[in-house]
Amino acid sequence: MQKNAIVPYILIMAFGIGLIFFLSLEGVNNEAEIAEEHAEEEGAGGEAQGEDGGSTESAEFDPEAQAQQSCVSCHGSSYEGGVGPSLVDTDMDQAALEDIIANGKGAMPGGLVEGENIPAMAEWILSLE
Repeated sequence: MQKNAIVPYILIMAFGIGLIFFLSLEGVNNEAEIAEEHAEEEGAGGEAQGEDGGSTESAEFDPEAQAQQSCVSCHGSSYEGGVGPSLVDTDMDQAALEDIIANGKGAMPGGLVEGENIPAMAEWILSLE
């Protein structure tokens, strides 16, 4: 008599689906605890302490860190181009850069930098040599 080879795969699949279901229920039950732990890791909900001891809305914007996070995948690790154009020694002015950062252009999406940080990001790009 020949054994059916698909039965073990069906059992493994059913076990996996059941495991995912029960683990998701565990996550739903512990949602408050998980959110609290995440808030503690973020440093009291993402707020930073100012020099005077008061809280500020966010930490000071670092254009280079933002570029490392959002720009190197297209503009290259030295910002001299890749999929996207070179950012080094660009011939664009501040206003044009701010517009592209805010709204995007071509394959570049807009909104990678928060609105209040766009001027600082444009200034940093213009400082690249």
